[in-house]
Amino acid sequence: MGVKGYDWSGLQHDSRKDPFRLFLAFLSLLYGMGVRIRLLAYRLGIFRPRRLPAFVLSIGNLTAGGTGKTPAVEMIARWALQQGHRPAVLSRGYGGHFKGKVLVVSDGKEVKSDPITSGDEPYFLAQRLSQIPVIISKTRYAGGLLACEELGSDFLILDDGFQHMELKRDLDIVLLDGASPFGNNYLLPRGPLREPVGSLKRADALILTRCGVGEKGERARNHLSRAFPRMPVFSSSHIPSHAVFPEKEKGKRVPVRDLKGKRVLAFAGIAHPEYFRSTLEDLEMEIVAFESFKDHHRYTPQEIRTLLERKERLHAHYLLMTGKDWVKVEKTAVVSQEMGYVDIQFKVLDREDTFFSLVHDAFEKNGALSPVT
Repeated sequence: MGVKGYDWSGLQHDSRKDPFRLFLAFLSLLYGMGVRIRLLAYRLGIFRPRRLPAFVLSIGNLTAGGTGKTPAVEMIARWALQQGHRPAVLSRGYGGHFKGKVLVVSDGKEVKSDPITSGDEPYFLAQRLSQIPVIISKTRYAGGLLACEELGSDFLILDDGFQHMELKRDLDIVLLDGASPFGNNYLLPRGPLREPVGSLKRADALILTRCGVGEKGERARNHLSRAFPRMPVFSSSHIPSHAVFPEKEKGKRVPVRDLKGKRVLAFAGIAHPEYFRSTLEDLEMEIVAFESFKDHHRYTPQEIRTLLERKERLHAHYLLMTGKDWVKVEKTAVVSQEMGYVDIQFKVLDREDTFFSLVHDAFEKNGALSPVT
């Protein structure tokens, strides 16, 4: 029942040649010309980025989707709040219906929007980040200005901001998939790259995701250290902590270790659903069925009823999904006490203190309020 569609992820990670792939490679050349012209225009000062009166940190990536930015944004936002800063998250609201200039998804006190209007990722962050505003703006500048002037923010986090060169930033952090940092090394649409690999020179730090400290992660770190010898490279992991069952009393939280051996029917509508399946398998759950949906899929009540009915037929204990899926599923009003999502935490695995010192030092150096430009 999942929305299958074309396997773009698979295509963008292979190097085979056939007429269709060669045509896409030609389109990648045209796309690359446009990207390089845009980058050159900024280097020559034809386009000038604008400055906000606050510290600006970008969490971005080089490829299209799937590096796990949302948990990383949440981690940085929580750290900034603990340090006494007044953080706000600025998002472009990808997948949402909002077409205006600025939307306050959350002012840090209450959530003011919904996942259809704002997009699932900003809404998900707004629900999880109390005391931290989440704002949508296509330009980010207008949203950042509102955060500073009306909400008192002094620490702005650009969600998916590496390519958003219209705004000056004080720290650029780029996430790369530890198993396949650059896919097949082609630009879109033949490959997953949004811009050439050499653009990583603009970054201040790189974080390899979902690689742990194993062999794949080590190969990726060595490759990046050779290519960018002065660039700090960190490894990270998305660590599952609890399964949350919102319809149970007080939104019951179950440690994931307690779900070992449980029969589950699972589904996900994210860039790489297979990552979620692997997470459940690593936790030694018995996956009786798994459904993949397109990234940012909007679930219908009938789809959820069908999944629940299938869960019963297969005698599964639970119907599990990701947190970003849950914020849309709950809006269908088709819910069950055996329906839950897995809470994922982003953690820097090596030299975590060094990473946060990097952020702290950048704030100390650049965090003083600057004139708006």
